[in-house]
Amino acid sequence: MTEQPQKLRIILTGATGMVGEGVLHECLQHSDVASVLVVGRRSCGVRHVKLKEVVHKDFFDLASIRDELQGYNSCLFCLGVSSIGMKEPEFHRLTYELTLNFAKAVASVNNNMTFCYISGAGTDSTEKGKRMWARVKGKTENDLLKLAFKQVYNFRPGIITPTPGLKNTLAMYKYLGWLIPVIRLIAPKYVLSLKQLGHAMINVCSATYSKRVLEVKDITELSKAKHEFTP
Repeated sequence: MTEQPQKLRIILTGATGMVGEGVLHECLQHSDVASVLVVGRRSCGVRHVKLKEVVHKDFFDLASIRDELQGYNSCLFCLGVSSIGMKEPEFHRLTYELTLNFAKAVASVNNNMTFCYISGAGTDSTEKGKRMWARVKGKTENDLLKLAFKQVYNFRPGIITPTPGLKNTLAMYKYLGWLIPVIRLIAPKYVLSLKQLGHAMINVCSATYSKRVLEVKDITELSKAKHEFTP
């Protein structure tokens, strides 16, 4: 991993969800991050000297905020929807089409940008498997890699342990959180913390990593202090 001395100016989406909120939390505390622009359909409710926020309802029409998206070198795309109860056309629209539209918009106004996409463990890069969500996520990953970015990283976290004290932790963790230590003991390669995910996303934006699809093991490795990275 080759370090590049630069302060990160980050665009972040999904800050009203558990993952986005957790990643934002790490960005605002990290010394490598100079500023964060949160773009969301409603306010994330966070106030910080590094933070600027744009509330925009329609992620399929970004023309009116195009100027606001300029001047950044990194994008952490943490916005996503669950496929539960959703037909493929709608999931495709809200996952593939929405993500690609936003990615193309930020790429068109920022040179040498790094784009990080939160995908999921089990995503299907062949786009031909039986699981609908995995095919759609796979196509999204594949087509992001074709866009005019400096580098694209597709993150595939497994089970994510939440950051204590944050307000958007999923309700399931209140009832099933006790299971996570058991899962970590049985299958440690599938569990990581939200803090680790946030640090890994920050780290790949300020350096160059050889892999473009990052599984839990890769994310855990990348979350370490930079001098601890495996070459």
